[in-house]
Amino acid sequence: MPARLLIAASLSGFLAVALGAFGAHGLEARLSAESLATFNTAVDYHMYHSLALIALAPLLQKYPQATVLKLAGLLFIVGILVFSGSLYVLSLSGISWLGAITPIGGLAFLAAWGCLFRFALRML
Repeated sequence: MPARLLIAASLSGFLAVALGAFGAHGLEARLSAESLATFNTAVDYHMYHSLALIALAPLLQKYPQATVLKLAGLLFIVGILVFSGSLYVLSLSGISWLGAITPIGGLAFLAAWGCLFRFALRML
């Protein structure tokens, strides 16, 4: 599991950097300021949570039976896909109903952080 999580984290981080560069250099003249800000929010949260995935890998190496850590990793990935993914598509396509599913990704992020908190409390 730690190796797979590190693979997912590195691919996710790579995509966050690539999409950030695309937004900064390829979309600046094509999107409205509001759409570009939405795209940049997606990139920011994408990268923050890619880094969180990287931090989980050594924890899972040390605590391979910690189901709550595995769940946190899954929820971070779901959050990236749903939160950032919906914002990427929304900003590029203008499909406004996608904004309605973005909070589901945000809830996945919150749940993942909650899982980490629960794990930390168990370590006391």
